[in-house]
Amino acid sequence: MTTLKNDTLLRALLKQPVDYTPVWLMRQAGRYLAEYNATRARAGDFLALCKNPGFATEVTMQPLARFPLDAAILFSDILTIPDAMGLGLYFAHGEGPMFERPLREEKEIRALKVPDPGKELRYVMDAVSEIRKALDNRVPLIGFSGSPFTLACYMVEGRGGTEFREIKTMLYQRPELLHHILDVNAKAVTAYLNAQIESGAQIVMIFDTWGGALSHGAYQEFSLRYMQQIVARLKRDHEGMRIPKIVFTKGGGLWLELIADIGCDAVGLDWTIDIGEARRRVGDKVSLQGNLDPSVLFASPEVIAAEVEKILLSYGAGSGHVFNLGHGISQFTPPENAAALVEAVHTLSRKFHLESA
Repeated sequence: MTTLKNDTLLRALLKQPVDYTPVWLMRQAGRYLAEYNATRARAGDFLALCKNPGFATEVTMQPLARFPLDAAILFSDILTIPDAMGLGLYFAHGEGPMFERPLREEKEIRALKVPDPGKELRYVMDAVSEIRKALDNRVPLIGFSGSPFTLACYMVEGRGGTEFREIKTMLYQRPELLHHILDVNAKAVTAYLNAQIESGAQIVMIFDTWGGALSHGAYQEFSLRYMQQIVARLKRDHEGMRIPKIVFTKGGGLWLELIADIGCDAVGLDWTIDIGEARRRVGDKVSLQGNLDPSVLFASPEVIAAEVEKILLSYGAGSGHVFNLGHGISQFTPPENAAALVEAVHTLSRKFHLESA
């Protein structure tokens, strides 16, 4: 059984007593850090950075060298799975991820195969193992994947930043085809996350970035249903440790109770919902992660501290809160403001844990 020097995040996710509210940042290793940009330049491009375990380890560790964060998160991309399926992932300058061969024809869809994490995605598992060694049990390591629906959006649209015309046409006109994609994706995500756990990930998170684009009924049928299947099939324990599972649907505030019912340990929140209201709605069923608007980090340290205090007050006393942004940190964020955020959370949250610690 691994003994972590700082297990505050693990305990908070499992609603166990903590001394303070733990904090980590979505996209905490990224372009807002000069050292990340230097490593990326050495790698050559983003995909080369992701696919080299040494570089992935280097950039995963960079924010921990700067800030006393309570977790590391694997440096990778949510689109590694469809890339391993042969869709031809590439990154066009200034346009984000794109696929050479998006799924449009039924024959291509029926031919989709679940990639072997130990072969096509071996570089990710090697990175997880290498990062765990570099961490030396300092803080836990978070592994992650995109949700089946979010992956399908990129796979069918061929790129991000769309109006979802292709995938929503398929959803309504040929739902059986989309269900086939989602079924394959769910099996792939399950195998991928379980392999990350076996390689050393101590927490896993599912990013449902585009689930909030769906209607109420469609969300349950085409997104939530498949995330529930994954959560049910993920390893509960590994090497004597419980593996917490976080599910985050951006724009999912309408469905908090439904998400909390799928068996996950924590629900991620974006900034559009009050965390205190979210806590009242889900009760003690899950922990909550979030939910500062990333744009707050463009303000002064005093404003950042005040906004942190609002969220902490809204959540209230006791464990079960993991502080985070409501989405990924912006590349334009001054690093010193990220430092101010971490300091504010660690300092201001202690009074909310005096009785429970």
